[in-house]
Amino acid sequence: MTASAFGRNGCSSGEVSWSRPGCRIRPMSGWVGLDFWEIWRFRELMLVLAGRDLKLRYKQTALGVLWVVLQPLLSAGIFAFVFGAVARLPSGGRPYFLFSFAGLLGWKLFSTTLNQSGLSLLDNTELITKIYFPRLVLPAYTGLAALVDFTVALAILGGLYVVYGVAPGPALFLLPLWIAVLLMLALGGGLVCSTLIVRYRDVKHVMTVVTQMLLYASPVAYAVSAVPSSLRGYYYLNPLAAPLEALRWSLLGTAPPPLVPLLVAVGLAVAIFVCGVVWFQTKERTFADTI
Repeated sequence: MTASAFGRNGCSSGEVSWSRPGCRIRPMSGWVGLDFWEIWRFRELMLVLAGRDLKLRYKQTALGVLWVVLQPLLSAGIFAFVFGAVARLPSGGRPYFLFSFAGLLGWKLFSTTLNQSGLSLLDNTELITKIYFPRLVLPAYTGLAALVDFTVALAILGGLYVVYGVAPGPALFLLPLWIAVLLMLALGGGLVCSTLIVRYRDVKHVMTVVTQMLLYASPVAYAVSAVPSSLRGYYYLNPLAAPLEALRWSLLGTAPPPLVPLLVAVGLAVAIFVCGVVWFQTKERTFADTI
């Protein structure tokens, strides 16, 4: 019997006899609720996988982990030249390099988590087909790895504060909320994409195209104020627009996004994440047989 025949909660309370050396994994029928305790029991696996992901990402590179520093700096420099020096778009009264760097912080957190979580099942085929563990661990660890990169880039931003003589305001305390919103959007979308990629490999190419489109359809290198007021209502239909503006507000003290689009984006992030978890769990038992 393959691992796909086993339910996610096979070792949950009521089905395990702790007087025996092992546990019996039983097939589940229908969808079952998210078992946070079971995922917590596999936290060490999540940490090991996140560490492996970070090591492999920069293995056999001349600069190694310095790419975590160079990538956002180079991207921010290009955006500052194109949108700041050439197009002369507004930057909320902040230096354009600092402005674009802050936007890239949120964008990289979202895009890295989305792409890596979407490919997490395909990249861990051997684990899925050979051993049992909550499959939700695989997309979840990608969020941990992305947070490490985010933390390093945040430390760089602290150095840029000193260089440009800029200090964040009280809105900085809301930063964890915007991080959580971006992670929920990324993981929710990644959970759906990961289940589809198991059966349809071309979904990963669609993810690449959509991610590139979202980069320029989101306020990463420019402010929402650069969008014509007649189109701004449609622009906020992008669930990334308000959270990215809110994150920049927390980091740089620029203008905050309107309250209504921000609340809608938060609610949408929660809905996307919940729908992603539900979809993932309904398809979980078929992964080993299909992948």
